[in-house]
Amino acid sequence: MFVLPWPLPALLTWALAWALFVLLRQAELQAVVAMLAAALLGLASAMLQAPRWRRLMVAGGFPLSLLITAGARDLPGWAWLLPFALLALAYPRRSWGDAPLFPTPRNALQDLAALAPLSAGARVLDAGCGLGHGLRELRRCYPQAHLSGVEWSGLLALLARLLCPWAEIQRGDMWSQSWQGFQMIYVFQRPESMPRVWAKAVAELAPGAYLVSLDFAVPGEAPLAQVDLPRGHCLWLYRSPN
Repeated sequence: MFVLPWPLPALLTWALAWALFVLLRQAELQAVVAMLAAALLGLASAMLQAPRWRRLMVAGGFPLSLLITAGARDLPGWAWLLPFALLALAYPRRSWGDAPLFPTPRNALQDLAALAPLSAGARVLDAGCGLGHGLRELRRCYPQAHLSGVEWSGLLALLARLLCPWAEIQRGDMWSQSWQGFQMIYVFQRPESMPRVWAKAVAELAPGAYLVSLDFAVPGEAPLAQVDLPRGHCLWLYRSPN
């Protein structure tokens, strides 16, 4: 079965929803009817997506864009290129296969230090650190650790350095960077990425090093610990095998 790579399903759904809206308006249907029909198309497409954040993006794209355009009719045509330019900087094409920009919730890692104790100076990596939300939560857990982050987006990496000056953050590919020498790897990825994350952890981490994943488990691997968090989040803790 052929599956479109993300975010093509979202872009295609938004385009089809707008095409349906325009066609119905040209057929002189009321704006409310056209809007509801296009929104239902987006909702139906969203039900085919997983996980939940993708469903929200697919279903909400058309209503949100319609709301924005309704309040910005006087903008010049070129102004609509600016959001796409910012999106390309923050979320370059090569990173489409990884997780989108969703921050680690505050206090999501508050139980981690008790479950996975680390010595002072231990090296901890946030693989795909975004704007540094995960790094800030890790710092609350391990104030004596040496924290590092890697982020493919140059814009996000730059902003993360400004927001987390106490961490060592580099712009790079989390998959090509070696994980050797780290006592803990933290990821907030997506379900499809977890087998690759685990394979890399097993191949490169020292025996006993920790892998921490927010929300997504490693298929077929028993976790060292699982912590249910508010708002449907879940923390998964693994150790590199001996």
